[in-house]
Amino acid sequence: MHPDDWHLTDDVDSFLARAGGFLHSRLALHTIPLTATEALRTRGPHAYGAEDPFFGILETAGEVHATYFRTPPHRLNLTPLTPDEADTLAAHLAALGLPVPGVSADHDTATAFAEAWQRHTGATPTLHETQRLYRLGTLTPPEPRPEGQGRVAGEHDREQLICWYEEFAASLGSVPSSDPGAWTDTRIAHGHIRFWETPDGSPVSMAGVTLMVASQIRVAPVYTPAHLRGRGYAGAATVEVSRAALAAGAAEVLLFADLANHTSNSLYQRIGYRPVTDFAVYDF
Repeated sequence: MHPDDWHLTDDVDSFLARAGGFLHSRLALHTIPLTATEALRTRGPHAYGAEDPFFGILETAGEVHATYFRTPPHRLNLTPLTPDEADTLAAHLAALGLPVPGVSADHDTATAFAEAWQRHTGATPTLHETQRLYRLGTLTPPEPRPEGQGRVAGEHDREQLICWYEEFAASLGSVPSSDPGAWTDTRIAHGHIRFWETPDGSPVSMAGVTLMVASQIRVAPVYTPAHLRGRGYAGAATVEVSRAALAAGAAEVLLFADLANHTSNSLYQRIGYRPVTDFAVYDF
């Protein structure tokens, strides 16, 4: 395999025209490129940042084998690759001089690419996070259920949502993936954030979902302020959005959890989420 087998484009529509069928062939594993490209297609090329995104396709004999994309300033995202494919991709990107601040992919792919990138550029990879991708089986609300109720976040919740979105990003040690105001407005417009609120009407936790793409919806983000944790609020909010996703017709409901957070991984499994595969995130 040669680095020239990889093809680069900066146009999301041409990328999807060539790679859309491949991305739809493994919905769970390809959930990030599916939802990210849909956001870029509907909200414009700067949905995730001021710089233009770029996309790549590994295609031989007219068949797509893998893809990548990057929405600066965020990390490179890869579909599953063999070690040889990861090496040729690293050589391809290094030769083009494209900046790659990090990578996110299934664990084996991310690790293979991080090692290849170090070989080709001398950059030192640092493991930032390991994540587990889950798929919802049978939704099972937790018992006991905390007092209160779920509700859809609306316009009057805008400042609260912006604050919590910024806190959520800070808790991950990362910059927000979108402008907080624009992120909030989009989700309010689509009804994609639900609060769990106490009987007095105070929001205590939030859970969101992505747009449905290829009959799948991904739960993200789930956030409870630190001083309110340990009371079952996050589980109740996650059940609310999961139930809404099923009611909307999603064939698959997915979510990612930080493997270092044993509490959230245990919670998601208790309410019916089952492991699919592990992902790794590296910084260079």
